[in-house]
Amino acid sequence: MQPIRVVESDDLTQILQHNNAAAPAVNELEHSDLEWFVQHAHSFLVQPGEDGLVAGYVIGLDGPGIGYESLNYEWFEQRYNRFVYVDRIVVTESGRGLGTGRALYDEFAGRARSESHEVLLAEVNVRPRNDVSLRFHEAYGFVPVGEQDTEGGSKRVVMLEKRLNDDGARRVAGNRQPNRQ
Repeated sequence: MQPIRVVESDDLTQILQHNNAAAPAVNELEHSDLEWFVQHAHSFLVQPGEDGLVAGYVIGLDGPGIGYESLNYEWFEQRYNRFVYVDRIVVTESGRGLGTGRALYDEFAGRARSESHEVLLAEVNVRPRNDVSLRFHEAYGFVPVGEQDTEGGSKRVVMLEKRLNDDGARRVAGNRQPNRQ
């Protein structure tokens, strides 16, 4: 694999194709959505494969308060005073089994830590069930902090948290983050 890097405009067509092929694990997007993420994301990172094509990517947003219209982002806004939200991570077929997802998260978490963020937040579908992502996030140290229905009840997601500090402290579901920044 080549080094992880910040997204470039030439990547967007590939990313859009990979993103929409991954539905319903992630919501489908349009090119204008990706352009919005380029402008507003805390991190929009790409893992190129040996062939130079996109093998995976992660998009993360600061929170709260960036005006992102997402029920899941809003759920976290109501419960946390400062966070980095994983909007999506997608690993392509060619990037699977090579540590691509872990490498993207390691880089993403490192950037968040360097800005004194204490928590990463994400959600994963439990209806329809995304077992691959659920196992990945659990192995990476994310813990459940709630669930919610979206899209008129056709989807249900588990809300996940990963503390970035070393003490392993977790917030209790339903309570606000104890060490708010």
